[in-house]
Amino acid sequence: MTTTEARQMGAASSDGARPAQRPVRAAADELVDVRFTVNGTPVEIRVPARMHLGDALRTELGLSGTHLGCEHGVCGMCTVLIDGDAARACLVFAVQAEGSEVVTVEGLGTPDSQHPLQQAFSAHHALQCGFCTPGFLMSSYDLLSHADGPVDPETLPEELSGVICRCTGYRGIMAAVADVAATHPEGVPAPGNCARRTLVGRAGASPTAAGAPEEVLAEADADGAAIEISRPTGTPTITVQVRRELTSPVEDVWAVMDDVDRLARCLPGAELTADLGADRYRGRAKVALGPVRLAFEGLAHVTERDSAEHRISVLAQGADTGGNRTSADVVMRAEATAAGGTVLQADAAVFLSGRIAQFGRALAGDVSQGLFEQFAAAVDETARTGTAPEVTAPPSALAIGVRSVLVAVRRRAAAARELLARARRRNR
Repeated sequence: MTTTEARQMGAASSDGARPAQRPVRAAADELVDVRFTVNGTPVEIRVPARMHLGDALRTELGLSGTHLGCEHGVCGMCTVLIDGDAARACLVFAVQAEGSEVVTVEGLGTPDSQHPLQQAFSAHHALQCGFCTPGFLMSSYDLLSHADGPVDPETLPEELSGVICRCTGYRGIMAAVADVAATHPEGVPAPGNCARRTLVGRAGASPTAAGAPEEVLAEADADGAAIEISRPTGTPTITVQVRRELTSPVEDVWAVMDDVDRLARCLPGAELTADLGADRYRGRAKVALGPVRLAFEGLAHVTERDSAEHRISVLAQGADTGGNRTSADVVMRAEATAAGGTVLQADAAVFLSGRIAQFGRALAGDVSQGLFEQFAAAVDETARTGTAPEVTAPPSALAIGVRSVLVAVRRRAAAARELLARARRRNR
């Protein structure tokens, strides 16, 4: 047995697990409250006594990066870190995680700031189907973080044999781990994506963040008026930076932006339902993407109005009955053009949780881009006519698809023109 496997089996055994602060016995169908920290977020979940940690992470917390293969502790796909040591999540009951610190593959890094192991796996193409990749990443991190000295590349096949690659892509995996070991002889960097955030399971259940305020929905007083809307912590699901040239003068555009009711009606599928005072509003928004139709109820807070700079900042949060939650921190600016028109620019940090967060980043970006284009056109029309539109439907899936194709064609055409220009310059 390798040293990595020994640590995994030790952490997975009932003797080596952290003692649970609960009665010794529980019925098989009994629901038990479990409190622990996962990727820096304190959580409390209520699960059957015999549910293993892998299922709890995936279904209760929405952390589907932990893959389940054999569920017998053989394949190593479900490897996570428990209190800094590798463990197979299919061999650990969720109740055994009581009071522990759990890190999953989601905690290693983000798409924009990857952990060195993730960067090396990409550079060495250390994956084929990718199903075993989370297990290898976490097992590799455990190996490198516990190394007493330089890691011998010759021993890696044995040290990492606790995880099985069904595609037999071991050469790239060994090369990636050896690369990180050589690049960081002083020790592999700690996981870089561990911070408080809102976690929502696949079934729509939202675990309680122990000791942390609710980060998605605003608190409300007895009359339903918003007290405060807090911006979620952590890395946004997507960031959007878009701009659109309008024909209307900047002052007319600002008049629309400064009127929250008219501004909201320009956003496809959105409408205000109540003015709560102090620049806080209640509203609803509908999102449609083919057969997927979502209806959010939420709150918005205008955090900044700068008439001199023609800038407005809005923090909006909402949730639907299916457990999907969204939050957006949006800054919009209007700038006059030399031709007498306006450039409308928006920068948004968008946070998604629940099943909606499983949409790809590219798709979510395309939806946001399509919404803004329709919104900008409505602002231009409202500035020109003085009349805001009725509640409009969000862009259709067909329109989003067509726009995505057109954007891709334009990018490739621009790249081809650039290559042609470089070739011409070289031939001169």
